[in-house]
Amino acid sequence: MTTAEHPDTGTVHTVAAGHPAAHATLGAALHAAAPGDEIRIAPGTYEEALRIDRDVVLRADGGTVTLAAPGGGAPALEVLPGARLTLDGLTVRGGAADRPAVLLSGGVTHWHGGGTDRGRLEVLREAALTMTGARLTGAALAGALIRTIGAVRLTDCTLEGAQGTGVVVGGDSRLELTGTRIKGATGSGVRVRENARIVLRDCLIDGAGRSGLLFEDRSAALLVDCRIRDCGGEAVRVLDSSPVPPDSDPYEAAGSETPAQADGGLLLYGCELAGAGADALHVAGSGDAVLDGCVLRDGDGSGATAGERARVRLADTRIVRTTAAALTAHGTARLEARGTTVRGSAANGVLATGSATVLLTDGEVSDCRYSAVHAGGEAALTLTRLRAGTTPEHGLHAVADSRLTLTEVHLTDCGMSGLDLSGTAAAEAAHLSVVRCRNGVVAGSGGTVRLTGCTVTDAERAGLTFGGGEAELTGGRILRAGTAGLVFQGGATVRATDVEITEAAGSGMVVAAGAAPDVRAVRIHRPGKNGLIVDAKGAGSFEDCEITGPGFPAVHLGEAAAPVLSRIRVQDADADLSTEDGAEPQVRDCVSWRVEDARWPAPFAPVPATAAAAASGAQSVGAPSGDGTTTTVPPTEADLDDLLGELHELIGLDRVKQDVASLVKLMRMVQRREAAGLAAPPLSRHLVFAGNPGTGKTTVARLYGRILAAVGLLEKGHLVEADRSALVGEYVGHTGPKTQRVFMEAMGGVLFIDEAYSLAPAHATGGNDFAQEAIATLVKLMEDHRDAVVVIVAGYPVEMEHFIDSNPGLASRFNRTLLFEDYGTEDLVQIVEQHAAAHQYELTDAARDTLVGYFDHVPRDGRFGNGRSARQTFQAMTERQAYRVAENDSPSEADLRTLSQLDVPELDVPAELPGTGVPQPQSQLQPQSQPPSQSYPSGPGGPVQRA
Repeated sequence: MTTAEHPDTGTVHTVAAGHPAAHATLGAALHAAAPGDEIRIAPGTYEEALRIDRDVVLRADGGTVTLAAPGGGAPALEVLPGARLTLDGLTVRGGAADRPAVLLSGGVTHWHGGGTDRGRLEVLREAALTMTGARLTGAALAGALIRTIGAVRLTDCTLEGAQGTGVVVGGDSRLELTGTRIKGATGSGVRVRENARIVLRDCLIDGAGRSGLLFEDRSAALLVDCRIRDCGGEAVRVLDSSPVPPDSDPYEAAGSETPAQADGGLLLYGCELAGAGADALHVAGSGDAVLDGCVLRDGDGSGATAGERARVRLADTRIVRTTAAALTAHGTARLEARGTTVRGSAANGVLATGSATVLLTDGEVSDCRYSAVHAGGEAALTLTRLRAGTTPEHGLHAVADSRLTLTEVHLTDCGMSGLDLSGTAAAEAAHLSVVRCRNGVVAGSGGTVRLTGCTVTDAERAGLTFGGGEAELTGGRILRAGTAGLVFQGGATVRATDVEITEAAGSGMVVAAGAAPDVRAVRIHRPGKNGLIVDAKGAGSFEDCEITGPGFPAVHLGEAAAPVLSRIRVQDADADLSTEDGAEPQVRDCVSWRVEDARWPAPFAPVPATAAAAASGAQSVGAPSGDGTTTTVPPTEADLDDLLGELHELIGLDRVKQDVASLVKLMRMVQRREAAGLAAPPLSRHLVFAGNPGTGKTTVARLYGRILAAVGLLEKGHLVEADRSALVGEYVGHTGPKTQRVFMEAMGGVLFIDEAYSLAPAHATGGNDFAQEAIATLVKLMEDHRDAVVVIVAGYPVEMEHFIDSNPGLASRFNRTLLFEDYGTEDLVQIVEQHAAAHQYELTDAARDTLVGYFDHVPRDGRFGNGRSARQTFQAMTERQAYRVAENDSPSEADLRTLSQLDVPELDVPAELPGTGVPQPQSQLQPQSQPPSQSYPSGPGGPVQRA
């Protein structure tokens, strides 16, 4: 037996079985040791049960030292109150996996290296523990049980393979884990109960069979830079917790640093929750959780769920690729998120039901399989500066009694509606922007809807549709709606004021039967059809509105329609008003300007038009006659010159302009021969417009009709657009009347058939396709009304050749083709500049130079849209400029108006010009930064829209 004095620890005792100079057992050495002594242990396994009741050091003297319980289920090592134990390199093996291997019932223990390989670690009562670099394995029920008022700290430790919970913390315990890994527990990784507090820094919880972290009662936790991954259940599950104190909450203590301890609730900073088998974060009961700078990804449930009375707050957090809704709130829970990004949800991005409250600020929700945001029940959502979209369903979908409050929300690329309201859902939106959605806004609910300063751009169908309930629309713009700009359906009580509707493909406003909106100061520019159409039995009040350049009569009233029209101004139209039988409008102070068939007087006329006509002995152009009808005098020579001037002001199209000018000369020559009594040469006014999309075919067709009216070859010169769906029926006997109805609508004007080649596709197989019947009907009508209608067929050049050759009647009637060539780079730049000027923007010289480079290298493939591509480029520039200027707190007017080279979209180009080896020029192609981008599927669609 050997003992020696050590200056730091007192006497050193050695243990080595079989050595006469050393203690044979640890028990003997411990019995001999005085307080403060050190026991050095030779490698080997010692089957003993030690109870430490004094200050002592147990140190492995090289190699592996294992302290193994002799059996019976008693701990191999127990530390009693008042003792101070240091373990260095010892591994402790208990008698059974489901019993404690080490029992710390008091005192202070410092443990370096080693660990346990059977049985659990228990720290109870007032015991304190500091463990570094240890490995705990082979336990059942729990790998470690912490229930003490003493401090417990584990650093760089590993707890692995527990057949149950990895760590259970209860009572008033304070546990701190740093750099520690908890792997493969069949139950939860860490379970925190009662009033316990835990702090985890740079820790990993991996492969837990249930939850990674489970919280109950009034527990609390602080996690910093931790990872919880591949759990069978939730990564973090909170059944209840203490509340988060305000000074630990980044929402209420702006700019505060990460807390040093867990004072309440659940705080996660810079953590990653990945691959959970259920929700990444699930908070229920009265749980309270805050996440800051975290990532929640690739789970089989939601990203974060707040249920019952819970409160969840997220800041600068990313939620990526969830199987259920990324953010879910139900019950009376409150969910808040700032600067949070949601992407790739296989369901909704945000789902709120029950009486939940959701507040989202400065976030993004995109690439969701269902609606980006879905609200149901009585949920209340407040969304501020949120960007959402890229979904096959709705951007925002509210049903039942839910409520939305929206401020500066931007919705893009939604397969259904940008905003869709049904049930009795209510919404209040300011500066909502909806871009490239199937429908802009569909407010079909019975709840109150208020929209202020909202913009809908490039909707595939209607811009805004109002159904039941009370609605108020103030300010805003609707740009390039695919059908109607504004639709008022029966049952809606709507007040619309100060709205601008530009270039709707259908009518500007449509009022259905039973609707009676109150519309004031609405400006409608260049709608493809009527400016305002009031269906049969529709009504409403329309005051101080303006309609400019409609394709059909500015205002059309159906049978028994009874609107009040006050101070309506119509400009640049074929007709200001058309009515069906029984329509009884009240017309007050309406005026027309540059209208061919005018029933309303020109503005600022010094005397009524009828009186002026009587005094002069002649009717003026478009002036009402004494019996209320309208007499139209053929346009003057000056009108024709204006139209030709308008044609020549179009960008590009030099060849088309020359062809149209030649046709005008030919027509005037024919008129002169007829006036002189000479035989007129054969003249076909029908044309083929061959060209790629976006080359101005529709624009020129509209001008061509007006020019023919100006030279007296057409009565009205209006344009009626049609395609295959407008001409071809779905069953026998349907096609002929359908084609005839469209043709008769064009009487006195131009019938423009776009994509006409679809009536005779090159690889048609016959069957039940009635397109040939439509062609035959069209040929006969052209013959029967040869002088009353001009037909223009349009489409791709090669396909149009096949179409004309498909029917001898077509070939004989369409013997002149106008070729619309693609726009060149300078033309496209001019189109962008034209759009900029129309919308009060200005391009810098550098922006123009960059645009030249952009259009020089943009692929001219099947997706290239010529003028449409130029318009989309301008739109992209304005969006990029908006994001850029938004960073300036006080932008000047020049900042708001100027488009610079930074706003030109980037274009991916090869490093070398193809096939040349010559480097691609980069001076005009600068790379640009991008601007700052259970669940319910939505229904199959909203109300049917009127074009």
